[in-house]
Amino acid sequence: MSTVHHSAHDQSSAQDIVEDIEETVSPSSYAITSYNADYPVDGLVKRIQNQDIYIPDFQRSYVWSQEQASRFIESLLLGLPVPGIFLAKEPQTNRLIVIDGQQRLKTLQYFYEGKFPIQSDEDQYEDFCLSKVAEQFEGKSYGALSANDQRQLDDSILPATIVRQEEMQEEFSTSLYSIFERLNTGGTQLSAQEIRASIYYGKFNELLNELNEYEVWQKIFQGDEHSRKPDPSKRMKDRELILRFVALYFAMDLYETSMKEFLNDFMKSNRSLQRYSAVEITQVFQGTVDAIYGAIGERAFRPHVGLHAAVFDAVMIGVAHRLKNGEIKEASDLKNAYDELLVSQDFLDYSINSRQMTDIKNLQGRISLAMAKFKSVL
Repeated sequence: MSTVHHSAHDQSSAQDIVEDIEETVSPSSYAITSYNADYPVDGLVKRIQNQDIYIPDFQRSYVWSQEQASRFIESLLLGLPVPGIFLAKEPQTNRLIVIDGQQRLKTLQYFYEGKFPIQSDEDQYEDFCLSKVAEQFEGKSYGALSANDQRQLDDSILPATIVRQEEMQEEFSTSLYSIFERLNTGGTQLSAQEIRASIYYGKFNELLNELNEYEVWQKIFQGDEHSRKPDPSKRMKDRELILRFVALYFAMDLYETSMKEFLNDFMKSNRSLQRYSAVEITQVFQGTVDAIYGAIGERAFRPHVGLHAAVFDAVMIGVAHRLKNGEIKEASDLKNAYDELLVSQDFLDYSINSRQMTDIKNLQGRISLAMAKFKSVL
């Protein structure tokens, strides 16, 4: 179990999330192969614009400065070698998914389109003109380059390693998840939910993003009355908690040993909302969050300092099942039941005191206790 250290003036930060760190065992082998390919820059840009190369949305801003981006473009114009990229071929569509190289590929797209994102507002752009580069390129956009320099850039090669599934195509996403974990070489390693959002993109992932913007939920997650806007720096932990609740509420009987694999499987199985609809997911999530916020407020799921993932899943599931029998009319009754649950020795042993919070025995134990405690709430 891991707790993020905090300062005295920030005792409710959404970054202080207590959760279990799983040691999962990878399969001994995957039915995948890899091969190398050299792509001309203009071809890459065209593929990106046509979505034939898919750059996953990691919910983080483009981080390169215009000077960094200019130096990368300059390297290509000068014929210097540049680092390669990693792509994965999706079996169903033959689209190429970017595993590593997002910053380089977006830089190429921005330069060819003549725009550069303003760091303070990712929806606004300024002209992309090369800066702090060789004199012959200084201040020039793609359109302002000489015809010879444009051809040099167009024909420049970006080496790529492409991975693809040879067998068992239905398990491609499982292999791809592992590849993302191991091969992503960016400055900040992707979180588990960022990888899920990339691999299992679709209607369910879009719904998680929408639910995450629900104001009452953000009040609880942020735990600070001055922080109401979802913060991308939290690395999608807020979305992962929503997924955790939804998956346990609808499919807890499928849980075996690993929370990570359980959440992966649930996102994959409901990728297009084919199993559980947006309406039923939204109703159960927002209704549960409303009831808990109305009774407990922003301190919900925080037995000590940080938001505790094991307390979160037990309380959310317990209250959600109580709401199946009708609206909770006595908020004070729910608050009393919550307080009693959090001092129960059995509950503490299954959650806060446990070093293996996602062990199936502990998971089932604390959720059963929460369901029993909230069952009689008026």
